[in-house]
Amino acid sequence: MVSAYPPKYALITGATSGIGYELAKLFAADGYNLIIVARTVTDLERTAAEFSSQYHVNVMTIAKDLFEREAPFDLYDEIRQQGIIIDVLVNDAAQGLFGKFVETDLQKELDMLQLNIGAYLILTKLYLREMITRGDGKILNVASIASKVPGPYQSVYHGTKAFIHSFTEAIRAEIDGSGVTVTSLLPGATDTDFFRKAHMEESRILEQDLADPAKVAKDGFEALMKGDDMVISGLKNKAQIAASNITPDNLVAKAMLKQQAPRGDSN
Repeated sequence: MVSAYPPKYALITGATSGIGYELAKLFAADGYNLIIVARTVTDLERTAAEFSSQYHVNVMTIAKDLFEREAPFDLYDEIRQQGIIIDVLVNDAAQGLFGKFVETDLQKELDMLQLNIGAYLILTKLYLREMITRGDGKILNVASIASKVPGPYQSVYHGTKAFIHSFTEAIRAEIDGSGVTVTSLLPGATDTDFFRKAHMEESRILEQDLADPAKVAKDGFEALMKGDDMVISGLKNKAQIAASNITPDNLVAKAMLKQQAPRGDSN
């Protein structure tokens, strides 16, 4: 029997590795067709073949470099030309940069602002407008517990995640009662390729146990489906954020300085 309902689609950025990959897997297992976005065509093709074979869903791949200003607009236009309605938007693609602010590369930080903030903002605005018109839809913005604490050696990255979480909570309040929900996912340090891309191999933060990206994705998926405003993934991270909420910011920053400093640093 042919279903009377149109197929459900989830659009997921950063979907070929880490938390984004695990989220895509959960949506596929739940019967969603996927539109997965990343920079590398071979990674997209490999992931699409895996999901379509294992879960028997349609997987559309779009290679876009979301570091580029126009890429999110091009992505939206390409999907719209296909006549596809996006039921769930997952903004996951993001990157960090390790080092003291006075020493890090300014151009890389400006690029990070485009990826970590600009792409989220553009895709959220474009798809939120469609969802509000329909009175239905869900958006998951992957923030971080970095959004809740200052981050020496990752000052710009923490700042971008603070923007994402605050932005998500604000627009959620604006659209209350619309039938659309927006959820913020706050993972802690997770076992993904993030640290290598951010050149953080020598950071002390890697001395702690890293979260399983599959567990983080499950927390985010369940919170999104329930319509929750936010979820902090992991008991340790919940405790850390609870403590930071009652600790002066300057002391939290000093604690994070010690936690994230390079091994062998005197801090």
